[in-house]
Amino acid sequence: MALTAEKEALIWKTLNDTRGKISPSQYQNYIFGVMFYKFLSEKAQSWLDSVLRGETWESVWNQDADKAASFMQKNLGYVIQPGDMFSDWKDAIDEDKFNISMVGDALIHFNQGVSVEAKDDFSGIFDDMDLGSTRLGANAQTRTATMIDWVNLMDKIELEDDADVLGDLYEYLIGMFAANSGAKAGEFYTPHQVSDIMARILTSGRENKERYSLYDPTMGSGSLLLTTASYMKNAGVQGAIKYYGQELITTTYNLARMNMMMHGVEYNDITLRNNDTLEGDWPDGVVGGVDSPRMFDAVMANPPYSQNWDNTHREDDPRFKYGVAPKSKADFAFLLHSLYHLKNDGRMAIVLPHGVLFRGSAEERIRKELLENHHITTIIGLPEKIFTNTGIPTIIMILEKNRSNDDVLFIDASKGFEKQKNSNKLRQEDIDKIVETYLSRQNVEKYAHVASMDEIRENDYNLNIPRYVDTFEEEEPVDAQQLLEDMKKINSDELSLTNDLNNMMGQLVATDAESQEYLNLLKEVLK
Repeated sequence: MALTAEKEALIWKTLNDTRGKISPSQYQNYIFGVMFYKFLSEKAQSWLDSVLRGETWESVWNQDADKAASFMQKNLGYVIQPGDMFSDWKDAIDEDKFNISMVGDALIHFNQGVSVEAKDDFSGIFDDMDLGSTRLGANAQTRTATMIDWVNLMDKIELEDDADVLGDLYEYLIGMFAANSGAKAGEFYTPHQVSDIMARILTSGRENKERYSLYDPTMGSGSLLLTTASYMKNAGVQGAIKYYGQELITTTYNLARMNMMMHGVEYNDITLRNNDTLEGDWPDGVVGGVDSPRMFDAVMANPPYSQNWDNTHREDDPRFKYGVAPKSKADFAFLLHSLYHLKNDGRMAIVLPHGVLFRGSAEERIRKELLENHHITTIIGLPEKIFTNTGIPTIIMILEKNRSNDDVLFIDASKGFEKQKNSNKLRQEDIDKIVETYLSRQNVEKYAHVASMDEIRENDYNLNIPRYVDTFEEEEPVDAQQLLEDMKKINSDELSLTNDLNNMMGQLVATDAESQEYLNLLKEVLK
């Protein structure tokens, strides 16, 4: 089963009908929280149905609560007590016994029941649901009424226990909330079309690997990780793909954790962290004075563009051996961090602003080192206005760690898109053309060029795409004879119209002195 566009639109409309005065950026925390709790609850109930063999969860719990909790922890990583299931909330609503405190108690119990092994994946994941907030209502009664609306809404969304459909819905809603929450909201969301390009390039020729490790140091909601994994043969096989990611904003970090698990990824295949990627290295890096970074098959990132960062005392940081990015522009800092964690036979894709291609000083020195060490393989120029949080055109840069060739493929895909109301969208044909051009690695007139290192050196390591891809379209030559004949006809028509107007003016008669004065003035103007 797949979610149709009509079904998605209906769900979005229904959500907005229950939102009231809560802003989209705040509302999403509650909706995603209730949705995720329903997902965990139904997963727990499904597991219980398979192991209890007719006994009720309540009776097992009453016999030995500690043993029952340990049993669920061992298998799921978390515990949902009897009476705390999503279905229990719904039953209480139907019996007019529900109170918002039931949700608060259930979330407290959930946090207490997370296993040590799953702590990083579940602990605090519902912290953004402030159930005492006046945004939900002025008092407990009105807050309860609001929560009842949301529980009923989530109960009505028929997902037929399909993890793919649930994940698709979650991803769709993330995109809609990003589009409706203002510019800053786009920081946690990479449009699926861009994720798709990066994922197809990262996995090309590697789809059949039985084991694959992914890392996104600025993971946002985790869409890049999930999209990349979806192109692997063993996607969905427990233990086959390992997901690593780091995110600075706690709310966004919680979104990513939910997103992963609602796409069916098991908690023990996920290693995510809520922290500053540039401040200190992770995963691993320098431990006890020894440089032991974790390396990955694929690294992908869409970091915040030209962000300020603390670049002091970074010269000895092994991540930045090619140079330290300026404090007002962290773009190359994110790039170098990502490259540092790439396996020797790995592949990396990162979204960056155009400025990294041509800015001088420290960035020019870093760019030169990357080029002379053969790390940059491809630069793809994207259209403007395809990201929620910026209207500027961006690029995707593809890098590799241990490469013998030194040429660079430039693709100018800036003109291939579908114009929408306030944004531009890459069409499937645009995505396919980019990926196919990357794979063929051939010159394409007015679209792509494979530049030698000699060409790049001649351009002083400036990688601005127009220097390598000429997209200039010559205008058709002007037919001078036809232009002269057109001008003669226009002059003739003008003369004829003027004569006709003068004849009509000559037939006009003024009825008084004032009218005669205006008529004389008009005739004078028309001479």
